[in-house]
Amino acid sequence: MSTPPTLTLPPCAGAYRLETARGSFAVHDARPVPEAGPVRGTALLVPGFTGSKEDFIALLEPLAAAGFRAVAVDGRGQHESGGPRDEAAYAQDELAQDVLAQAAALGGGRVHVLGHSLGGLIVRAAVLRDPAPFASVTLMSSGPAAISTPQQARTKLLLDALAVLDMESVWQAMRELDPPEAAESGTPADIREFLHRRWLGTVPEQLIATGRQLVSEPDRVAELAETPPPKHVLSGEADYAWPVPLMDAMAERLAAHRTVIAGADHSPNAERPRDTAQALSRFWQGVSVDG
Repeated sequence: MSTPPTLTLPPCAGAYRLETARGSFAVHDARPVPEAGPVRGTALLVPGFTGSKEDFIALLEPLAAAGFRAVAVDGRGQHESGGPRDEAAYAQDELAQDVLAQAAALGGGRVHVLGHSLGGLIVRAAVLRDPAPFASVTLMSSGPAAISTPQQARTKLLLDALAVLDMESVWQAMRELDPPEAAESGTPADIREFLHRRWLGTVPEQLIATGRQLVSEPDRVAELAETPPPKHVLSGEADYAWPVPLMDAMAERLAAHRTVIAGADHSPNAERPRDTAQALSRFWQGVSVDG
C-alpha cells in the first residue's frame, strides 16, 4: 500500500471526474503553467493494488514544471471512482479497456502511460489490446508475471479475509498484523485517516478480482516487446512485490530504458517523488508523441 507524503494538491492541479466512453473516473489533473512554455505531452498515471490517484500527488508539480500534463486516476472500484459489486467487472481486460477510454478522453493525441505495481499489469494489457493511443509505456515497480511467493501468500490471506469479513473488519485485522513500531512510524494523523477512508471506499470485489490477478498473472513480456511504444522500467533499489533483478531482466527483454531510484522501495512515486519525476520527464522528453 502506497502512503502519499501529502494530500494537498499543488496549485497547478485540480480534482474532477473524467467522463469517458466507459464511465466516470475521479482524477487529479496537473497542467503546466503557460509561462513554462509549450506542453511537452500528457501522462496518464494508473495506481496499484489498494492504491489511488493520491499516490501520485507528489509527482504532479515537478512533472508539470517539466512541461507535462499529468493525470492520475482512480480506477474502476478504487477510492472515489466507485464500481459495481461484481467481480466480473474487474477482469483485467475490463480494466484495460478503462485505461484505453481514459487515454482517449484526455484528448490531445497520444499519451505517456505509467502503471504502478498492479497498474503496470493493467497498463500492459491495455497496450497489448491497442498500442496506438500510447506514446510510451512506463512500468513502475511492476514485474513480468505474478508477484513474489511471499507476497502471493499474503495476498491469498487477504482474499480469504475479504470473502468472509466486511472491509472495516479486514482493516482492523491488518492493523493488528502490523509490527508495533508501525503505529509510531511518524505517519501524520491525516494520512492515516485517509488510508483508512480509502480502504473503506474501495469496492471489495475489485480487490478480490485484482488480487487474484496478482497471484496468477502470466509472463507476457515477449508480447509487450513486440509493441511499438518505447518502454521504461522504473523501480526502487529494493522491492517486496517483484525482486529488483527480475525487473532488470524484464527491462532487457523489453529493450527498455531502465531507472533505479536510490533510496526508494516499492513506491518511488511517494518515497522519492522529485527523483522519480525527474527520471520520468527525462525519458518522456526523448520520446516523440507525433509518430
